[in-house]
Amino acid sequence: MREPLILRTGRLTLTPPDEDDVEAIRLACQDPDVQRWTTVPSPYTREDAERFVELVAGGWRTGEEYNWAVRDATGLVGMIGLSRISDGAAELGYWMSADARGRGYGTEAGCAVVDFALGPMRLERLEWHAVAGNEPSARLARSLGFRYEGTRRRGIRTAGRREDAWLAGLVASDDRAPVGWPVLDG
Repeated sequence: MREPLILRTGRLTLTPPDEDDVEAIRLACQDPDVQRWTTVPSPYTREDAERFVELVAGGWRTGEEYNWAVRDATGLVGMIGLSRISDGAAELGYWMSADARGRGYGTEAGCAVVDFALGPMRLERLEWHAVAGNEPSARLARSLGFRYEGTRRRGIRTAGRREDAWLAGLVASDDRAPVGWPVLDG
């Protein structure tokens, strides 16, 4: 069991979401891009947001999953987390609200979580996957130092159907400078 941890950056505070965030999460998850590229239910209801907040608390209690609400001075602007934590590895996932995109918040929050995962948590490997074609998420993962590892055919279920998934990984010994990704570089 791990006590929830607060991470801070120059502009952001990352804290576990709580019941006060339910409506902001529900509203952000109405965004067609969040629904298209993530595994959130569609339609996304208040009850879905309440369940998510409960699941986050459970993940912190068991140490199996750590999720943070990404907050700027105005409030919640996204979510980021580590899931499937076991055997020295975890999966990084995130979404940013429509209003927060293009402001560097994903990169800033991602750097904080990757630093925490590969530093104090002492994880050896981080994994990332997304629906094939989700170039904004892939660009963010690449900017964090993830290396493209391939495509898993029908590797992710979203919006009620199985789709191909792009895969990437980052190991603790990697130079985190971005490198080429064939799916992004043509």
